[in-house]
Amino acid sequence: MQAHQFTPMTADDFATFWPTFQAIVAAQETYAIDPEINFDDAYQLWCRGPKATFVAKDSQGQLLGSYYLKANAAGPGKHVCNCGYMVTPAARGKGVARGMCEHSQQVARELGFLAMQFNAVVATNEIAVTLWQQLGFKIVGSVPNAFHHATHGLVTTHVMHKALSAD
Repeated sequence: MQAHQFTPMTADDFATFWPTFQAIVAAQETYAIDPEINFDDAYQLWCRGPKATFVAKDSQGQLLGSYYLKANAAGPGKHVCNCGYMVTPAARGKGVARGMCEHSQQVARELGFLAMQFNAVVATNEIAVTLWQQLGFKIVGSVPNAFHHATHGLVTTHVMHKALSAD
């Protein structure tokens, strides 16, 4: 697996990333985001609202994916972060999601977060569930019929959690 370069996402990066974002959301298989979301609202959601948003690029500067990192809740819950990851179609299966998740945990620790929680990992997204488990996340709860999958209909989502130690 090659090393990926991580940099904060710029507006130009988001414009390049937009077709990937749009296709993933439109597929209605992994993200509970309105498939009709427009560019400006998507930019706000992915880049402006979070505490940090990064892109993963290869050594030639080709955008491979992106992730955001934000507090999962406010006030007394702000020590737990939440992330979302998207990988471009051409980069799937090449370790990009793993690299982004590992990088996001490092950034989360640097920002003072004590844990990371994924609120709604779609159970039919077995590749992601398995990867997150390999990276130390545990399923701490499941919500039946919480996601309307485009192909499978109503499916379960998992809440996944990991304490962020200094490892």
